[in-house]
Amino acid sequence: MLQLTTLSAVTLSSTSNLFANDKIVTSEDLYISKKDHEVFQSVRNKLKLVQRHIGYGNFNVISFDTMLSISKRASNIEEFTKEEISFLEFIFYYNPSAHGFFGKRISNNITETINKKLIIKIPYTGHYLFKGHAEKTYYEMKNDVGDSLTLTSGIRSIVKQTKLFLDKIHRTNGNITQASKSLAPPAFTYHTIGDFDVGKKGFGHANFTLRFAKTKEFKKIQQLKYVDVRYTINNKDGVRYEPWHITTI
Repeated sequence: MLQLTTLSAVTLSSTSNLFANDKIVTSEDLYISKKDHEVFQSVRNKLKLVQRHIGYGNFNVISFDTMLSISKRASNIEEFTKEEISFLEFIFYYNPSAHGFFGKRISNNITETINKKLIIKIPYTGHYLFKGHAEKTYYEMKNDVGDSLTLTSGIRSIVKQTKLFLDKIHRTNGNITQASKSLAPPAFTYHTIGDFDVGKKGFGHANFTLRFAKTKEFKKIQQLKYVDVRYTINNKDGVRYEPWHITTI
């Protein structure tokens, strides 16, 4: 049974309030437990292989069931085990308020899909946006801010957000608390329903740091009356300030 643990070895199991709707908070950071480290890494590796198999752009909008199907068919990917699927389900369904993330649950079912008829791929970015409001907003921003503005992240399926979240946990040495301050857990990302990230062309990873807030592109964004930043300074969701994250909802 998957567990999260604090450094003082106080353990919260999948039978605890991690699946309740009530907000529960521990003062200590929560970590992937040592006993689950192997399955954690094997899931990360298989997600990476699936992404490599279908391509970066397609992986942005892949569904959970399609991911499982690819792992069965592809000769270079081992099928996801029951233990690995249970791990993925835990990461999707648990209650992150336990470690101070208070965002709204956006997706209720891990098998939810993105309707491909409702999305459009933005040229030269590798990313998708929803047709209509999100697409219109992005191109209006491009027109008003300038061609130096680019889409750095668009629609993210549950699978894509899961990969990003697990990779962030890995980079924080298994610390889920710290990971969720800069990346929403899979069921809680607004990228699934319309939000997108923008940045300055050629600025690279700095687009996802506070350095972006000092660019002329962001200064112009602040003057636009038709867009807002999702995660403002000291936001109630418990997420870091993200000046690049545009809300369309």
